[in-house]
Amino acid sequence: MRSLLALVVAVGFAQTPATQTSVQSTRPFAGVTFINRIEHTPRPIHLRVVQVDLRTPGVRVKLSPPGGTREVVRQRTTEFVMSAHAQLGVNGHFFLPFPSSDADAWVIGFAASEGRVFSAFETPEQSYALVADAPALDIDQRNHATIVHRDPGQPDGRHVREDVEVWTAVAGSAQIVTNGKVTIPIYRDAEHTDGALTPGGPRNYSNTNSWYDVVTARTAVGISRDGGTLTLATVDARGDSEGMRVGEVATCLVADYGVWNALNLDGGGSTSLAMANPVTGIVSLTNTSSDNPAGRIVATSLAVTAAPGSVAMKSAMFLAPAAGVPLIR
Repeated sequence: MRSLLALVVAVGFAQTPATQTSVQSTRPFAGVTFINRIEHTPRPIHLRVVQVDLRTPGVRVKLSPPGGTREVVRQRTTEFVMSAHAQLGVNGHFFLPFPSSDADAWVIGFAASEGRVFSAFETPEQSYALVADAPALDIDQRNHATIVHRDPGQPDGRHVREDVEVWTAVAGSAQIVTNGKVTIPIYRDAEHTDGALTPGGPRNYSNTNSWYDVVTARTAVGISRDGGTLTLATVDARGDSEGMRVGEVATCLVADYGVWNALNLDGGGSTSLAMANPVTGIVSLTNTSSDNPAGRIVATSLAVTAAPGSVAMKSAMFLAPAAGVPLIR
């Protein structure tokens, strides 16, 4: 991960507001760095990134537990963070039925909470956006993070082929960073017979009109090469931000935050980043939801528990990209 100081040296200070990048960084909890980043090109973008050192004593990661008449009882991310006595969290899985006011939901893809696998790898109906057997992120009881894949030798879809302990697992639409490379899935067509996505859907998606190229609110989760740093990222599509393409998110995570592997989680109106005030302990939504001010009632959330930070570190700077090189690529 590039340090902010190194980034300043590399790109220099902005000269005009139209080209500025604003970055503010704090350490609200032990092992947790919160980065608030505003871009003005290629469009207004408000990105919030949380990086968690999983080796820090007291840090734990938890996924919403199973329950209800389907697989989970829906909650706002703020509600889950409070109920888990955690300090922060983001929304997780895509889910069905949607849209719906039902209290219970099925999550799409592999899911485990405190060692209990409650949703299997699957081939979703929304194959224009979600790949079959999408990889998942697993964090074991020792806080080591790994990307896991379906074990083809087990027909129930509830086992992974990696030799790891399945403890806390979340899946999204696809793996968007693989071994340090951006890996956005493509559609099957005459030139791409091995494409992981099916053309069609509500907006006739294809390789020239990809669901992944829609500019909207996004949530992503990533890990470092050694599995010791967890990165959570959200970008808004409301207020001072128009949103991002998935490829833009993936590129930013690799280039600026040292992410080696990453998943695209549920976005749009589901995008939520909740955090406790380090002084008062009051949990609130830190991003601007495009669903409603309190955030959408989602299927799952990924919460992080961390000890209070000893000293809050704050820095504010305005950065400009080098000539002709946008920071969001």
